[in-house]
Amino acid sequence: MNIIIYGSKYGSAKKYAEELARRTGFELAPFQEAGDINGYETIVYIGALYAGGVLGMKKTLGKLKDIAAKKIVIATVGLADPTNKENVENIRRSMERQLPRELFKAARIFHLRGAIDYDRLDLKLKMMMALLVKKVKSLPPEKQNAETRAMLETYRKQVDFIDFESLRQIEATI
Repeated sequence: MNIIIYGSKYGSAKKYAEELARRTGFELAPFQEAGDINGYETIVYIGALYAGGVLGMKKTLGKLKDIAAKKIVIATVGLADPTNKENVENIRRSMERQLPRELFKAARIFHLRGAIDYDRLDLKLKMMMALLVKKVKSLPPEKQNAETRAMLETYRKQVDFIDFESLRQIEATI
C-alpha cells in the first residue's frame, strides 16, 4: 500500500500531490485526514514551506514506526529556487529540526517550486510578509541571500513556478 500525503496552504503542494497521485495511482490525502500511516509501505509527503517549516510534516511523519522498513519520500514546495545550494541547505536545516534524526536520514528528499498570489494571502500572512520584507530591505545586499532576494522580487505579485516535469525525479525513486 502506498500513499501521497500533502500539506498545502494555498494550493501548490496540493497540485503537485494530485498530479503525482494521478501518475502513480497512489492513494492521496491531505495531512489533516491521513490518520495512521504506519500500514503503508511507501509514504510520499509533499509539503509547503510555511512559517519556517514544512506544513504538517512533523505531525504526519513524526508518528512513524519501523522507519527502516518503509520507503519515505519528502518533497518541499516553496518559492525558493531548488537549484540554489544555499536555499536547499536552509530548507534541510529547517527539516532536521522538525523530524527525528533516523527519519530525516532515511527519507529521500526533493525540493519543488511553487506559486504565490499575494492577493489571496490572509491578512495575518500579509502583515507578516510586510514586516519581513521591510526587515530584508534594510539589510545590506551582501547580507541578503538567494531566498530573501527571491522574496523581494515576488513581493505583492502573482508568480507560478509549478513544473510537473520536476515530479519525474520523485517518480524514479518510488
